[in-house]
Amino acid sequence: MAVLVIGSGLGEVKRNPLFPACAPNGVNHRDFYNECCRPVCYVVAKDYGHVDMLDDETKGVRGKATYCLCKNGKSREPMRRFVGGIVVAFLEDYLKGNSSDLMAIKDGYITLPVELQDADFRV
Repeated sequence: MAVLVIGSGLGEVKRNPLFPACAPNGVNHRDFYNECCRPVCYVVAKDYGHVDMLDDETKGVRGKATYCLCKNGKSREPMRRFVGGIVVAFLEDYLKGNSSDLMAIKDGYITLPVELQDADFRV
């Protein structure tokens, strides 16, 4: 089974001294990626947090907690657009055999709404 691992560069950063980071070293996206078998794609959005793919307006106590517990980027919209786009590119590759968009993302030939901190594909 093909795997797409999307990490956040701020996931390892503590939001405040009372709570741990949302994706601390040792139990985060990098560790999950290292445990995956081929084929696997790994990308990390540099200046975004663990929950930045959620809606801007998150209701209730759980929604408010997403702004208090995890370190966040400046805006969630670019991360949502990136996650949606890379999921589509990944599925196009692994379900239809069209790898052009996924490889263009990996090689930096497409302008993305986020800056990638890391991109590694083992196919």
